[in-house]
Amino acid sequence: MRKIPFTIPDIEEEEIKEVIDTLKSGWITTGPKTKKFEEQFAKYIGCKHAIAVNSCTGAMHLALLAYGIGKGDEVITTPYTFISTAETIIHTGATPVFVDIDPKTLNINPEKIEFRIRNFPKGSRPHRDGAELRIKAIMPVHIAGQPCDMDEILDIAKRYNLIVIEDAAHALSAEYKGKKIGTIGDVTCFSFYATKNLTTGEGGMITTDDTDLAEKMRILSLHGMSRDAWKRYTKEGSWYYEILDEGYKYNMSDIQSAIGITQLQKLEKMQERRKEIVEVYNEELKEIDEIITPQQKEGTKHAWHLYIIQIKPKLLKINRNEFIKELSKEGIGTSVHFIPLHLMPYYKKKYGFKPGDFLNAEYVYERAISLPLYSKLSKSDAQYVAKIIKKITKNNLPRSPRWSFGEAGPRVKAGA
Repeated sequence: MRKIPFTIPDIEEEEIKEVIDTLKSGWITTGPKTKKFEEQFAKYIGCKHAIAVNSCTGAMHLALLAYGIGKGDEVITTPYTFISTAETIIHTGATPVFVDIDPKTLNINPEKIEFRIRNFPKGSRPHRDGAELRIKAIMPVHIAGQPCDMDEILDIAKRYNLIVIEDAAHALSAEYKGKKIGTIGDVTCFSFYATKNLTTGEGGMITTDDTDLAEKMRILSLHGMSRDAWKRYTKEGSWYYEILDEGYKYNMSDIQSAIGITQLQKLEKMQERRKEIVEVYNEELKEIDEIITPQQKEGTKHAWHLYIIQIKPKLLKINRNEFIKELSKEGIGTSVHFIPLHLMPYYKKKYGFKPGDFLNAEYVYERAISLPLYSKLSKSDAQYVAKIIKKITKNNLPRSPRWSFGEAGPRVKAGA
């Protein structure tokens, strides 16, 4: 039986050599290699500024803080995301406002964003007759690497004077209508976690064209210290520094940046491999009626961080969790992206959320399985994964006629 893990980082001899070079240099914290990584990343994205930080979580927190978002403010995002998206909003003292997703793209639904702005629940201040809007920003999440409908989101943001901070943890190399993700919203935040398309082990990057904002985020990222305070240990630096703001310890080290520099050089090659694996899955799984495969929207370039299928449980004798167990028995690692945040105990207790509040997010969650997808995965392994999916599906078809097990689509709740 084959053993196919859910993910493996694509670390090779080049990354190891670059890290060794960094260790031998004597400079292992934030320094020259971090600056080099930032410059190369900004060039790749096509933005003016790139700020390397310790995580995408840190990146989003800094972006919110730099815009002065805090207590009494609200930020719109999706419940169908990892905890860090909403967590960073809470860290500022602001409140996350959830809006449901499009079940086809898994991304936040722009129509529901506008509905949510104009129709507030009891206790919130509505946007009517010039009343001040408590919502200050929108944080769209490019789920799995599929870009959100940015034109619609930017239009809403412009009409209501909102900031757009993109959670692009999944979306490095993705494009929307010819523009790279990282050049569209006011600020974009990337992740370099171990599972991501480009990894530094842990780490993240902030991109923006706003010079003043970039300067503020740089200062906030390292204790609020004056710019280039890291140079105090170099020949061109000084022991003297000033604390300009209430800051945080979000800087990236040169060890991480050394890995990032090499990963960035081979990113396009790694992306090509991911697309090859996606093509195998698409071809092998397209005839299985009991499964929905992910689609790339017209006018976009998908980053293919994740390949999320959705099973149709009413066409099968088993549910999603049982399907995952069957895959595991065959040596195939999987994951589920994501458990909607409004179903988490903390969010239910703090904000009063309950099952049924965001029906599309719940519908997808109950059916979603993320398959292995990474640049070290072979085509043969991808074909094996598809073969096992076909086998599990075939072995779990209901005995009664299929037409009696119709799979209804997600329900729609106004404003969810």
